Amino acid sequence: MISKVYTAALMGIDAYMVEVETHLERSIPYFGIVGLPDNAVKESRERVVAAIKNSGYRFVYQRRITVNLAPADIKKEGSSYDLPIAIGILTAQGDVSPEAVEEYLILGELALDGSLRPIHGSLSIAIKAKELNFKGIVLPRENAREAAMGSGDVPVYPMEHLLDVVNFLNGNADFDPVEVDIHEIFAEESKSPFDLRDVKGQEHVKRAMEVAAAGGHNIIMIGPPGSGKTMLARRFPTILPLMSLQEAIETTKIHSVAGLLPPDHGLIGVRAFRSPHHTISDVALVGGGRFPRPGEVSLAHHGVLFLDELPEFKKNVLEVLRQPIEDGKVSIARAAFSLTYPAKFMLVAAMNPCCGYYGDPTHACSCTLPQIQKYRSRISGPLLDRIDIHVEVPAVNFKELTSERSGEPSAVVRERVQKTREIQLRRFADEKNIYCNAHMESSQIRKYCKIDENGKNLLNNAIQRLGLSARAYDRVLKVARTIADLEQSEHILPHHLSEAIQYRSLDREMV
Repeated sequence: MISKVYTAALMGIDAYMVEVETHLERSIPYFGIVGLPDNAVKESRERVVAAIKNSGYRFVYQRRITVNLAPADIKKEGSSYDLPIAIGILTAQGDVSPEAVEEYLILGELALDGSLRPIHGSLSIAIKAKELNFKGIVLPRENAREAAMGSGDVPVYPMEHLLDVVNFLNGNADFDPVEVDIHEIFAEESKSPFDLRDVKGQEHVKRAMEVAAAGGHNIIMIGPPGSGKTMLARRFPTILPLMSLQEAIETTKIHSVAGLLPPDHGLIGVRAFRSPHHTISDVALVGGGRFPRPGEVSLAHHGVLFLDELPEFKKNVLEVLRQPIEDGKVSIARAAFSLTYPAKFMLVAAMNPCCGYYGDPTHACSCTLPQIQKYRSRISGPLLDRIDIHVEVPAVNFKELTSERSGEPSAVVRERVQKTREIQLRRFADEKNIYCNAHMESSQIRKYCKIDENGKNLLNNAIQRLGLSARAYDRVLKVARTIADLEQSEHILPHHLSEAIQYRSLDREMV
């Protein structure tokens, strides 16, 4: 007897359909799974047998059972095949109606008593089920809310036990599909507990953050310990434009595949903020591994990647950041397949000015100039080349700390940022893959960042007197374009350039 059950597997952050074919014949007892299963899939034999028996169904041992996971040339991993394999065996035994089985996409992990446990990637799988026009999706209750976010008109049926699934497929019990109001959930999940008004003082840093958010510029903050760099960075996502529903779904897919989506959240509505420790490996940062998983840069998709103590990161780790910063994606190649994970994030970095308190008037610094230069040289030129804004973050004085006055709330700053981004979208409407000023290449800079003679003289003086490096020239123009856009100015004026020049502190020669 042969049965066929449809389920799905993940390739990167997208899903593809898998057919679970089960063949039973009278022969020497055997239970084998083929189709490139990994260890977790092979071990499902023990879980499936125990779950079937503990659910009150017979399991005929005097049979040869062969389960094929097709397509057979793609590696299968994870525990989501437990439920479809069990349903396939029960269908082949005659306990489940074969006509009903082929209309549904079925997935879930089985406990030994037959209860269902949640799986990873149900949102991506639900989107695939919608594309293939299945009659419904059957999966563990914990995944139902998440799956309903992407299933569209395809109903999602939450189940708690193998018995529930069998009774549902045989028409012996009615189960209501999960109903969600995706727009209501999105509005609720879009709220953030952080606000820029919580930060005392540091008005010039807040201004630099606004410029960075408005133009999509990467930013690095340089300041002594305790000056508020991390506090400021955590609030950076709150001044970025609100996520669209499509961006929220893309972000949720990545977190779901990685198994990081909280069980009570069907959708991630706020921009991600990822802050890996400086001991992180290159694989953990950009993704990969024996069975590839999204890295921190992909988990920060449409959000912020915060690298605190930037010079402390290993050099090879920082160098692998160059591709995702440039391309907005990470490509992982293996002998049998290749994957691409999205990684459109904004980089926010922080570092001390030296090993101690260089430039801090309240603390003495014992570092020599060679030591300071050596410390800062840990950040390579090519990486620094991709950071448009450098801003000094001094220690906050007592008067500012005890002040009752609060700064601007994030919502007010975000509104200005949103208007500025809209200006840029209109400007680059005819340009390919350019959506904000930070994305401009040399040809666009020459086209959209024209300056008059006064501006040229100002830039020339900055390069000559402040010792700005050659790499600073294009960065200054891009940032100045953003500052002009914030003022809704068509032309880049000298005061726009003056402010942009101040944001290149790491390019200045140390004297």
